[in-house]
Amino acid sequence: MSSSSKAFQWLSLVGIIWLQSINGTNTTFPAYSSQLKNTLSMSQLQINNLVFASDAGKLFGWFSGIAAIYLPLWLVLMIGSLLGLIGYGVQFLFVTNQLASPAYWQVFLLTMVAGNSVCWINTVCYVVCIRNFPFHQQVAVGLTTSYQGLSAKIYTDIVSAFFSSSPHKRARAYLLLNSLLPLIVCAVVAPFVRDIDVVTGKQPRNMATGFRLMFVITIATGIYAVITSLGSMIGLDRMIGTGVFLLIPLVIPIAEKIRDILSRRWSLADRENKVYNVSIDDQNGLESIESGVVKEEEEEEHTTTVQVHNEVSEVQVQHGFGVREEIGVKLMVRRIDFWLYFLVYFFSATIGLVFLNTLGQITESRGSSKTSSLVSLSSSFGFFGRLMPSLLDYFFARSKHMISRPAFLVAVAAPIAGVFFLLLNPANVSLIISTAVIGVCTGAITSIAVSITTELFGTKKFSINHNVVVANISIGSFLFGYSSALLYRKEGNDDGSCLGMACYKGTFIIWGSLCTLGTVLALMLYARTRKFYSKRS
Repeated sequence: MSSSSKAFQWLSLVGIIWLQSINGTNTTFPAYSSQLKNTLSMSQLQINNLVFASDAGKLFGWFSGIAAIYLPLWLVLMIGSLLGLIGYGVQFLFVTNQLASPAYWQVFLLTMVAGNSVCWINTVCYVVCIRNFPFHQQVAVGLTTSYQGLSAKIYTDIVSAFFSSSPHKRARAYLLLNSLLPLIVCAVVAPFVRDIDVVTGKQPRNMATGFRLMFVITIATGIYAVITSLGSMIGLDRMIGTGVFLLIPLVIPIAEKIRDILSRRWSLADRENKVYNVSIDDQNGLESIESGVVKEEEEEEHTTTVQVHNEVSEVQVQHGFGVREEIGVKLMVRRIDFWLYFLVYFFSATIGLVFLNTLGQITESRGSSKTSSLVSLSSSFGFFGRLMPSLLDYFFARSKHMISRPAFLVAVAAPIAGVFFLLLNPANVSLIISTAVIGVCTGAITSIAVSITTELFGTKKFSINHNVVVANISIGSFLFGYSSALLYRKEGNDDGSCLGMACYKGTFIIWGSLCTLGTVLALMLYARTRKFYSKRS
């Protein structure tokens, strides 16, 4: 691979970072759900059903997996952004009275379409990372996926900077941004979203420096996000700062391009000096020297190729992408490990996502008006959670003390169970701590699930297999959200509202118990896959 191709390889990674940063449109729902409830005169049960509708769109995410096999990736990307434009854009027209007041089924269907749009963009992001970084795909996927955790914060900062503080106007602003921003970013990034042939005679040299720099930039971005979520900076300043941090990764492909240009100039100057020193009269000498130069270049190229293949082997050991078996959906659903994995996700990350989706109502029931701050906080900590697996994998892969991915699942599933019982405490600090912990752990499971899917079931059918795995989010969103809404209504007033700890007390006890079950199932998955992961280490 030439330095120019290597620069484009890094540019594709930066493009994926930008896509993931704006692709979490569904995570903004808690910030405006209460206003949407009042504007469209919905009950709490109907609002919870809209949360399910957003996640139900992922039940059809496998369509994007099939499309990624047969269609150009840029087209798959644009289809996803257009689905988001329709889903959120028409809702915006309803809320602003540009269209007649909608029936509930229309809002439900539009929310489902909007939720499905996320799958299309996610699929493109995963496929590009896996194909363009074959020896670093786990790290590339984990690093870029972490940026989706920033989506809610980015949208919240933009709304705070440019739109009125009126709750109803902010709800309209979220819907407008959700419809337009992904379309704009997808149009900008589409030219960079394509395969790069990295399996050639000249493999890229060790990319450790680039990834280390990328991790430093990513960690700095996360620290900035957390500080500004907890601090009192105005929206415009927060937005400008976040924008700068999203542009900084461009340093790496630009540096590679500059290095390529300088390398070519030095090579040209070196050749000119060699030709200049050759005597024109000594034709035989010239031929001898030219032969020697060609031979020297061939030997140098051979040496470089050998060194590169050694480096590739080293990368495979350090970040080894082991695959237990290559299977499709039909065989996958017959595996006990799949159902253990499916249920672990279902009773941990999915419950965490349902909590985050209902954060607006939970905050309101506890008498707090800090919904936007909590959404931004969960987004920032979710960013670090998504980054954590790839960070540990990259820097500690050679360590004998590095735990396997199923063991990591156990480590991050257990705290989710604990904080649901902490939420029974009425203090505001318990809500803040629980939101942060659930954000971190849910983000970590979401990120590491990509690696587990590929390692246990292969890469060839990954785009379809993983969409089947994450279909559990839709099922859980309906079951957990619906039961939560029923308990909320039971404790609420005649007008459908509910204030006090009793509104979600029963829900937190149930969710905490189910997450405890999820932790036990994670231990079972770890026991069953321990032999496979011990061979890899």
